[in-house]
This record gives sequence, structure tokens and C-alpha cells, in this order.
Amino acid sequence: MPYGAAIQQLWAPDGDGERANVVLGFATKEEYARSSGHFFGATIGRFANRIAGGRFELDGAVYELAGPLHGGPVGFDRRLWDLAESGVDRAVFRYRSPDGEMGYPGNLDVEVTYTLAGGTLRIDYFAETDRTTVVNLTNHALWNMAGEGEGTIDGHVLTVNAESYTPVDDGLLPTGEIASVVGTPLDFRTGTAVGARLDSDHEQLRRAGGYDHNFVLNRPGGTGLVHAARIEEPRSGRVLEIETTEPGLQLYSGNLLAGDLVGTGGRPYPRRGGVALETQHFPDSPNNPAFPSTVLRPGDTFASTTLYRFSYS
Repeated sequence: MPYGAAIQQLWAPDGDGERANVVLGFATKEEYARSSGHFFGATIGRFANRIAGGRFELDGAVYELAGPLHGGPVGFDRRLWDLAESGVDRAVFRYRSPDGEMGYPGNLDVEVTYTLAGGTLRIDYFAETDRTTVVNLTNHALWNMAGEGEGTIDGHVLTVNAESYTPVDDGLLPTGEIASVVGTPLDFRTGTAVGARLDSDHEQLRRAGGYDHNFVLNRPGGTGLVHAARIEEPRSGRVLEIETTEPGLQLYSGNLLAGDLVGTGGRPYPRRGGVALETQHFPDSPNNPAFPSTVLRPGDTFASTTLYRFSYS
């Protein structure tokens, strides 16, 4: 849908051929606007995730942003994008973010292309600027592979291709450390139910009220697509596998859902009713020089691709 260049629904079959919408969302634009803090299915920008204090320095200039999270209070998720191309299996959305919007420098021309083929959803992101800026784009789909509104994601079995993650402080901002997942509830190197350790008394889970953490993806080749994650819902057998060119993956376990939102299918979304697996650069990268750079300069191009492969076991 053009509002937020968002995925509103995505229907996937199980092993018996029964299809279900596996993306949380609403039937109308007005409901999205009223519940914007959940970012259901939306394209996130100009900078996905958090920037400490809504402030960063770039080339000697300090920029004060309108807000620290997901591009500010009126980020890309709340903009009406131009539907530049549409078809049965393809949609291209474009948006010009003007210089100074939400405090970010430069006119930024953004294009997001959705392509559906052979059981795979491909998202291609593209951006150019006329002034040096920072860019971090992602999609904030919340998945429930049993079907939206069908209980929680606690039983979904998740594997993440990461040996390490970026720990957060009490404000859910990266401490700057790259830490091993070994011996922590964030170890998803082998398939583990999302809810298996959600209630463990671990400092990182206490701070976030569950999972809301960035994983450092294993990337032996340096560039190109790598396997990021696999998630399976055991009852239906539906499987989602993710590949990306991005260096990080944000796992969010639907901690802020509270049963007060009624989705597309007419059912409420309980706490942990969906899981986000957001391919991205690391949070607060502009304030952490050791993290992969999110700086985009005039004449350069931001380009990113993520694949979502659907199957069933």
C-alpha cells in the first residue's frame, strides 16, 4: 500500500495447501495512522532503529533530529509514497524526503521495489542524495507464520546466522560493544523456540522486555547476499528464510503488543503476537564509528536487497 510503502498482507500456504495471511496489519489506512507506533509492515527511514538522543555529528556539523526512533515521529512509515509501477507480481514505490525533513540533511530520493516470484518476496532499496546524509532503510513486517491473529510467536522456531550481537543499555541503545551470543538467551545459532528463553532473568531481556536486539550477521564473503535467519511455525509447517545484503538483523518479539489492536482478520493481536526480523545496518551507527558506515554522499548510491523465501516442511 502507498501509505508507508507497506506490506499490508502476504498469504502463504502450509503443507496442506491452506493459505493464511502471515503479516500483521490493518484493513484501512486510518487504522495504520492511529497505530503508527507499531510500524506494521512499513518501510522505515530515513534511519531505521535508534539514534542516541536524536543527535549525530557529520563532517563537523551537528544535526538535531525530531526524534530518535525510526526516522522520527513522521518518518517514512507515515508518508504517502508514489506508486510508480504496479503489476501482479511487482510494485515500485518512490518518495522524495526533502532537505531538513525530521532534521536530516539533504534531499533524499528513495525507491523501494517489491517483487514476488517463485515463493520469494524480494525487496530492493535504492537512495540518492544531493547532500551528505545518513541512511538506514528496512521493512518492519511483523510475522506470525500460523496466521495473523493466531496467538503468539512463542512456539516459532528461529535460527539466526550470527555469532554476536550489539548489547543495549537501559535506553535500548547500543553500548558500542560487539558481544558473543554464546551462553546467552540470544544464541539462535541452532533452531530454538522464540519463547523458550523470553522470560529468563537476563539483563538484556529485562531491559527490552523481551527481544529487541541487533544481531551481527556472519558474512565471510564481505558483500552480497547472505543467509540471515530461518523461522518455522511447527503446527502449520510454514517456513520463512531470509537472505540480505545488510550487515545486521533486528529481532523484535512483539513486546509492545497488548491485545488492544484488532488486525486485518478481525482478531486482536496479543503480546508477542508477531515477530519482526528487520535487515538493517546497526542501530546508532552515526554515533559509533566502529560500526558499518551509514553515510551516503552525493554521487554515491544506497542499494540494499532482502529476500524472503516461503516454503513449508
